[in-house]
Amino acid sequence: DRELVLEAVRQNGHALSFAADPLKADREVVLEAVRQNGHALSFAADPLKADRELVLEAVRKDGHALSYAADPLKADRELVLEAVRQNGHALSFAADPLKADHEVVLEAVWQNGNALEWAAGPLKADCELVLEAV
Repeated sequence: DRELVLEAVRQNGHALSFAADPLKADREVVLEAVRQNGHALSFAADPLKADRELVLEAVRKDGHALSYAADPLKADRELVLEAVRQNGHALSFAADPLKADHEVVLEAVWQNGNALEWAAGPLKADCELVLEAV
């Protein structure tokens, strides 16, 4: 029952994992789930993992949700910035060009100094980033 699942995911986004496949492909159901818990994106149907608005909601709640996003969204600068602001480790899931983007890496390092580990090689030697990381 759709209404029952909607209520369940509003209480606990992980409840999406128990939903029938058609409900995992229902945008409204998945949106409610990721608003409660960004990790719920992992249970969404693949086409919804490419829905920018939905993924943006997920990474705002849990930056690690970027790992479940469709590859083109991992190259979306604004979306990745949101993810690393919430969880610096999300940099590990970003597309390579963004791992070489000074601003993106700086945001990640501000959130978690260990995020420097996933920066592109030249940025790992950037004095400003290294100082922010420690």
